Amino acid sequence: MARGIKVRNGCIEQVKLAVKRKGYPSQAALAIQLGRAKATVDKFLNGKPVDFYVFEEFCSELGLEWKEVADLDIQTNPFARQHHQPQPEVTTEADIYIERPPTETDCYEAIAQPGILVRIKAPRQMGKTSLMFKILQQANSLNYAAIPLSFQLADGAILSDRDKFLKWFCAALSKELGLNNQIDQHWDKILTSNYNATAYIQDYILSRISSPLVLALDNTDLVFEHAEIATEFCMLLRNWHDRARRNDRTSQIWQRLRLIILHATEVYRTLDINNSPLTGVGLVMELPDFNAAQVLELAQQHGLTWTKQDVGQLMQVVEGHPHLIQLAVQHIKRYTAPLDQILPKAHTATGIYINHLRQLLGELAQSPELMQVFKEVVTTKEPVLLRSAQAFKLHSMGLVKLEGNYATPRCLLYRKYFQDAFAVGV
Repeated sequence: MARGIKVRNGCIEQVKLAVKRKGYPSQAALAIQLGRAKATVDKFLNGKPVDFYVFEEFCSELGLEWKEVADLDIQTNPFARQHHQPQPEVTTEADIYIERPPTETDCYEAIAQPGILVRIKAPRQMGKTSLMFKILQQANSLNYAAIPLSFQLADGAILSDRDKFLKWFCAALSKELGLNNQIDQHWDKILTSNYNATAYIQDYILSRISSPLVLALDNTDLVFEHAEIATEFCMLLRNWHDRARRNDRTSQIWQRLRLIILHATEVYRTLDINNSPLTGVGLVMELPDFNAAQVLELAQQHGLTWTKQDVGQLMQVVEGHPHLIQLAVQHIKRYTAPLDQILPKAHTATGIYINHLRQLLGELAQSPELMQVFKEVVTTKEPVLLRSAQAFKLHSMGLVKLEGNYATPRCLLYRKYFQDAFAVGV
């Protein structure tokens, strides 16, 4: 019987698009980057089972949330079926979620507010998508319509043309709600794309549902990176939010729409979200790190018998970084490798974090100025004073902690890895 986990059939095209979006010219190039056999990459990209650790590694490299694309149907997937069986101390990995109070409660309360707009803001791999699904579960429990829509499903041609993008957005939302695509009937060539999209959402979608609609927009960064549509789309979202508060004839209709916008903060080539049309609108949630109690809870949910000392050892290297902690916990669970063997080589080419670290190095290498600034940060013992723009960019990439504009490395893992990398002249 095949073992492992595979990409869900409906997400195969999305995963292949992610390879292109990341700039890999071929499967072989991705295989070389990750140090994996081309046959393994081929299996992953074509919906064939691979080891879970490999699956998570591929998703991490491609900027995908593994739970979002994985086939977790216990009827068809041996991995999911195996982990579906009741166990004494641990549920399925897909079900494991660590709350970070009061984040979840604040979000649950927010979606009960008519016309609310919530921005969940955090660097990549901080758990935004997992939180999104928890919010949508809460919306379902309230009998709201709850729809996730990822912009990873929109290709480059769509994201570079505002009219095509808004037609795609309206059509995709219709499909998710089980409605027929009526773009042709509602799109007036004389009117602007923003006007047409607004009329479509109001007259065709919101007017047809009696319950609130919680619409979660994931991977919104992909929109922010396109100058052709970024600012206009943000203005449109703000306009929809404002319509719920106008107290006019359409306000009640727009109060049904509750928007959740998820964005990482690594790269905004065309738009600084802090100075965008969304500034000052709605509720902004910034995901915090895990604390020691939450790390211990995560380990226990995975069936590990950790002590506070074990947690302290790990956090000394990666602090409360959710993704780095999750990688360590999963590796130890699968390979029964003790922490004191993993942590000393965590920053090296044979460590469990090497793919994550290489990806950060590659992103940093795209900006020689930032590379030089960050070199000073990791090689200086004292906090380094940065210009505001430099501080924002490095913090947005998740590489530094800030006190004002004084920067220190995000964690010891980053300090050690980048010190070594800069020492050999990367």
